[in-house]
Amino acid sequence: MCLVLLSGHVGAQEMHHHHGGDSAAAADGATQTAPPVFVASTAKSFAALMDDAMLVMDDGMKRAPMNGQSEHDFITMMMPHHQGAVDMAKAVLLYTTDPEIRNLALGIIAEQQNEIRVMQAWLAHHPEGTAKK
Repeated sequence: MCLVLLSGHVGAQEMHHHHGGDSAAAADGATQTAPPVFVASTAKSFAALMDDAMLVMDDGMKRAPMNGQSEHDFITMMMPHHQGAVDMAKAVLLYTTDPEIRNLALGIIAEQQNEIRVMQAWLAHHPEGTAKK
């Protein structure tokens, strides 16, 4: 059995999301649930892994720290979106022997992880976004 544990969240997500679900609970001091994590394992079917990857991505996008600055909000939403692509690619690598699909998946992993690092660096240099006033 092959098992890979991957976090569904990357960088700068300690802030609360400002446009959805749990904001009322957070304001009331209620405990928020821990974010789901993606585990790539042949113990699950490919379809179940894809469902898991989507669940983690959707949760990450809902939890993205939004501040109303378009550039900032775009970046914080795109990071879990890109991580979702990485997770899906890792899932297909467990189940395919097709060399073209394997090559595509490996390329997606490399490119999306690089873009996540670029977005994390942008956030570090622009924590509040860059909207013009």
